Amino acid sequence: MSKLDELIHELCPNGVEYKTLGEIATDIFRGSGITRDQVRETGTPCVRYGEIYTTYGIWFEKCISSTDEDLLTSKKYFGHGDILFAITGESVEDIAKCCAYIGHDNCLAGGDIVVLKHNEDPKYMAYALSTVDAQKQKSKGKVKSKVVHSSVPDIKAISIPVPPLPVQREIVKILDNFTELTVELTAELTARRKQYEYYRDELLKSKDNIPMVALKDVATNIYRGSGIKRDQVTVDGIPCVHYGEIYTTYNTWFDECISHTKLEYVPSPKYFEHGDILFAITGENVADIAKSVAYVGHEKCLAGGDIVVLKHKQNPRYLAHVLATKVAREQKSKGKVKSKVVHSNVPSIEQITIPLPPLDVQERYANVLDNFDAICSDLKIGLPAEIEARKKQYEFYRDQLLTFAEGGRTVFTDRQTDRQTDRQTDRQTDRQG
Repeated sequence: MSKLDELIHELCPNGVEYKTLGEIATDIFRGSGITRDQVRETGTPCVRYGEIYTTYGIWFEKCISSTDEDLLTSKKYFGHGDILFAITGESVEDIAKCCAYIGHDNCLAGGDIVVLKHNEDPKYMAYALSTVDAQKQKSKGKVKSKVVHSSVPDIKAISIPVPPLPVQREIVKILDNFTELTVELTAELTARRKQYEYYRDELLKSKDNIPMVALKDVATNIYRGSGIKRDQVTVDGIPCVHYGEIYTTYNTWFDECISHTKLEYVPSPKYFEHGDILFAITGENVADIAKSVAYVGHEKCLAGGDIVVLKHKQNPRYLAHVLATKVAREQKSKGKVKSKVVHSNVPSIEQITIPLPPLDVQERYANVLDNFDAICSDLKIGLPAEIEARKKQYEFYRDQLLTFAEGGRTVFTDRQTDRQTDRQTDRQTDRQG
C-alpha cells in the first residue's frame, strides 16, 4: 500500500468531499489595473494577468515584474499561498488559468486578476484547478469572441475535491516529481537552443566573400497585409495568418496555416504564397519586433493586418534563418522604444541587410540549420518529443489523482472504491463462513 493510500485509508476512509471555491475562500477579490507602461525593473513585485498565461506555471515564488506604488491609485495585494486567476483571455479553453504564489513578498495584483485566499495547500489547489474537469467548469458558458471574460462569481462556483491537508501534501509531492523532471528536460532543451542559436549566428555572419544586401534589393515586392480581426477567424474558409500567430505559433518556417477566414470579412484582401516571408510589425517587445517566418506551403493564403509580406527569388528557408540571427534582430529593433505597443513598418524592414550567398549555398545552409532546428523544436523527435510525452504523462496522473467517482457530495477515489468492494466481499465471506 502506498503512502497516499495509507493516508486516505486513515484520514478519509469514507471519501473526500467536493467544495466550491466560494466555500473554500477566506477572501476573494479582483486586482487593480497595472498598465504595461507602469511596470518597472525595481519596486513592489507585481503580476499582470497576461503573465499568468505566458510566464508562470502551476506555482511560482518570484514575480518577474515590479511597479512603483506611487503610480497606482488603487492597490490590491496578494501574499504567500494565494491563488491568482487570469479572468480575461483570448481562448475559451484557457480562460481563468491560475497559479499559486509560494513566495514571501507582499505583491500587487493587476487588473483582470482574481485573488483567492484560503487555508488549503496552495500547490494542491493549483494542481486541482488545472485538471480537465476544473478547466471545463472555468470554460462553461463562455463564448469564443475577440476577448473572453470570467468573473468572481464564476470562480466561486468552481468545485474541487478537498481531502485533508496531509493527503493534499502527498498528492503535491507525487505531482511535483513529474513537473521537476519536465523542468530538468526543459532546461536541457533551452541549453541546446542556445547552442543552436550560437551555431546559426556563426554560420550566417557576414563574410568577406559574401555580399551584404538590403531587403529592399532582395524584394521583388513588399507590402502590408489587410486587417483580419480575431473574431473573424473561422474553422474553415481561406487559410490566413493573424500577426500574433507569428509570435506564438510559427517557428522558422511553416507549410500550413492554423487559421481560416471568410473572404467577405476582408474588404481589401492581401495574399501570400509559397516562399514569401511574413513579418509581424506590431508587438509588445522591442527585442522581438518584426519576428519573421517563411511560408513553404502551396495554398494561396490571406495576410492579416500588421503583417508585412516580402516576395523574393531567394531560398525562403535561408531567408527565415538569416532573419532570425542576432544581427538581423538588432536591426529590426533599432530605434524602437518600449511602450504599450511596439511598431515597425515597411521602410524599416527594407533597410535590414543580410549576407546573401548564391542559391546553392543558401540551400546547404538552410538544410543544415533545419536539421539542428528540428532537434530543438520538432515535437516528434528528441528532447521536444520526450518533454511532450512527460507532459502528457503528468496530465494523465494529475487527473487520475484528482478525479473522483461521485457519491452525492461525498466522493470516492478509484482506489477507495476498490477497497470498499474488498471489505464488502470480506464481510460476505465471513457471514457465509
